[in-house]
Amino acid sequence: MTEPTPPAGRPAKPRRVPTELAALAMGVTQATIRKWASRGKITRHGGPRRAEYDLDELFALARRGETE
Repeated sequence: MTEPTPPAGRPAKPRRVPTELAALAMGVTQATIRKWASRGKITRHGGPRRAEYDLDELFALARRGETE
């Protein structure tokens, strides 16, 4: 998986996706994404009815090998 980098000197804009797409990007179930969030491995964004997750945070988790 390759990740685009922002232009030099610009901070990266958060890329947030719903649970379904976060699970698809990571190759896991939606339940796993929710479990990681409840355990503090990733940050849950959004409101009570719409959870969103930052793709960059998910990719960093995968790079660290903490997806078990």
